[in-house]
Amino acid sequence: MANDKPKRTTSRTRKNGISSRRPSASAAAAAASPRPRVPASAAAAAPLVAVIMGSKTDWETMRYADEMLRQFDVPHECRVISAHRTPQLAAEFASTAEYCGIEVLIAAAGGAAHLAGLIAAHTTLPVLGVPMKSEALNGMDSLLSTVQMPAGIPVGTLAIGKPGATNAALFAVAILANSRPALREKLREFRKRQEDEVRNATLD
Repeated sequence: MANDKPKRTTSRTRKNGISSRRPSASAAAAAASPRPRVPASAAAAAPLVAVIMGSKTDWETMRYADEMLRQFDVPHECRVISAHRTPQLAAEFASTAEYCGIEVLIAAAGGAAHLAGLIAAHTTLPVLGVPMKSEALNGMDSLLSTVQMPAGIPVGTLAIGKPGATNAALFAVAILANSRPALREKLREFRKRQEDEVRNATLD
């Protein structure tokens, strides 16, 4: 049944939970015809959310987005794409994403936050930027450059580091849940569990 689902026209390998894909010659052709929407389920072949980062070191933070999406059974992919070292790949990935079933993009935004901005410039899909905690300025450079995107090319900006990665995934779930009642119910249950934990909390 999974073979009937649409697949992005590129080859990929996967290491340590991060996929690595080489663009195929047919990728440009894929953009010419829209792909059918894939329902949110763990068995879906095509991802609904893409979690991308500029380097493998960002995975220590972005794995929290991956974990939260898995908790909601949202099909997604995680991979490394550099705005500076692989700009053509980044542009191609963003411009063809919607035709491959992607509905939300989450981008790790480090330093000048070029990845989130570059992705947003090549797609009309929602792009959520997660500022990375930097060694030089403790993530403030990432945060400010992401939140200060010029008018006309928005990037939704989350908190620095782990909280931002977690909330980016929850934000993506909320976006997808607008057209998926079952996912919306899962989100309500998640919120209810959080409320119950606070209500039932005791101090030793």
